[in-house]
Amino acid sequence: MTRPVVVLDVVGLTPDLLPALPSLARLARTGSSAPLGTVLPAVTCSAQATFLTGAPPYRHGIVGNGWYFRGLGDVLLWRQHNALVGGEKIWDAARRVRPDYTVANVCWWYAMGADTDFTVTPRPVYHADGRKDPDCYTRPADLHDELTSLLGPFPLFQYWGPTASIVSSRWIAGAARHILDTHRPDLTLVYLPHLDYDLQRYGPRGARARAAAAELDAEIAPLLKAAEAAGATVVVLSEYGITPVRRPVHINRALRAAGLLEVHTQAGMEYLDPWVSRAFAVADHQVAHVYVRDPADLRRTREVLADVPGIAELLDDTGLAKHGLNHERAGELVAVAEPDSWFTYYYWLDDARAPDFAPTVEIHRKPGYDPAELFFDPADRLAKPRAALALARKKLGLRYRMNVIPLDPSYVRGSHGRLPDTPGDGPLLLCSAPDALTGDPVDATDVKPFLLGLQGLTAPGPLPGTKG
Repeated sequence: MTRPVVVLDVVGLTPDLLPALPSLARLARTGSSAPLGTVLPAVTCSAQATFLTGAPPYRHGIVGNGWYFRGLGDVLLWRQHNALVGGEKIWDAARRVRPDYTVANVCWWYAMGADTDFTVTPRPVYHADGRKDPDCYTRPADLHDELTSLLGPFPLFQYWGPTASIVSSRWIAGAARHILDTHRPDLTLVYLPHLDYDLQRYGPRGARARAAAAELDAEIAPLLKAAEAAGATVVVLSEYGITPVRRPVHINRALRAAGLLEVHTQAGMEYLDPWVSRAFAVADHQVAHVYVRDPADLRRTREVLADVPGIAELLDDTGLAKHGLNHERAGELVAVAEPDSWFTYYYWLDDARAPDFAPTVEIHRKPGYDPAELFFDPADRLAKPRAALALARKKLGLRYRMNVIPLDPSYVRGSHGRLPDTPGDGPLLLCSAPDALTGDPVDATDVKPFLLGLQGLTAPGPLPGTKG
């Protein structure tokens, strides 16, 4: 039997923030720690795919939290099918050595369809009349009723949106503890998103960030005890650090003003038309994939974006190869924001023409990431009462619309996606085993062999930053 490993993905954890989480700071002191490299883009889906495959984006294909699916003519973010991730997953490598190796995935991304023994992932109920109710998908199926009877329904509206809070991470931690107590998997992957919320809302430096860290630490402490009771080695990692921002960059509006991006209109609302646009961007925090339909338009697109304040660099084929991002799903160009900037997905020029999903939490219809979904519109004093009224309509079984999100992106104070400028703002790797890490940096692509090595399932030489 191998010693179990529990991996906590504490999103947004950095060396600078670690002292605000005393349970993790204690684990770092009694165990071992190291700076952790990340990938470009430094976003959830790309980083997690790299951790679990040991491959960079050009091999596993996860070039962001979403991309333009050229064969469909549609921008899709936050897909869930594990088959989108190329390369050998960590559990496949482990089972080549130990066929009975068991894995639990508790809310890491691309969970559905993965060959894991226990799976928990957010999955709303989409009713035929358009209503959406919080729920989760589990494998095995009877795990669903076990968890909801113990913890209540998955708190979807506290997982993302203006009411996102510690409640979702508390539920996830509780689900992980239950699986550890009842099934003792060899590998348990746990995603804890809480720091993502207030650090994007208010920035990573102030009292609100420290308060969010303290809230999360209170949920991590019993999870660490459950791991200890299961005889597990604990590994803590983060995908990226969140840094202060002040400037939203409207990359699609610049492309539209230059005549490169086109929209179509329905019911007075404008919708991005990727089928005929000469160039458009899929915004993803501080990175944007720019898709250029005709190579003849590449030069013009570069010229337009070179004049946009807030863009630090434009990666072409050479730059994409340098960063391991040269995959067919990537844009012909990839824009990287300045440290104080981030990309909006906005393409309309007049808010009166914005699509009706723009002021709502609608992660699957927006052709880009929208951190404004973390706010009730501060300029609208009726936003919260309207949300309460919509919730009442929902409970009565009536159709409803939560149009309470600001179309002003200036409220956002934290972002990520570009490579960190300082180690203090970068990701972190901790291990409860005192002799596991030397303190030297560990690459994101080395996380998979590091985890396998903790269980004696690989026998390479020691990895950089580890003891072997």
